[in-house]
Amino acid sequence: MAKPATPRIDHKIKIKRGDTVQVIAGKAVGLTGKVLKVDRSYGKVIVEGVNMQTKHQKPNRANQTGGITRREAPLAISNVMYLHKGKPTRLGYKVEVTEEDGKRVVKKQRIAKSTGEVVD
Repeated sequence: MAKPATPRIDHKIKIKRGDTVQVIAGKAVGLTGKVLKVDRSYGKVIVEGVNMQTKHQKPNRANQTGGITRREAPLAISNVMYLHKGKPTRLGYKVEVTEEDGKRVVKKQRIAKSTGEVVD
């Protein structure tokens, strides 16, 4: 993957590895899959079975035969949406602040904005 010279730092990424997402833009629109990797500094995700590319590889010690392999290419995180109960939805945060034994405890949970239910 050719990365841009300077990374785009985006701290509001709510998608995590292991989430099921649906592609909402681009040539793979409508496809769903599990998130394999999230690159927060560049705002990219790799989704299982989506945006497949072919790579020509020379033989080496790890791959004695070489040949043409297929692998997932990164997608912009803005092109995917979290799937909650089979429907794409936006995610938000619910923050609860409580006092326990004189200490302030902050509990932050992801919620589905369409239903208001806690995701994890």
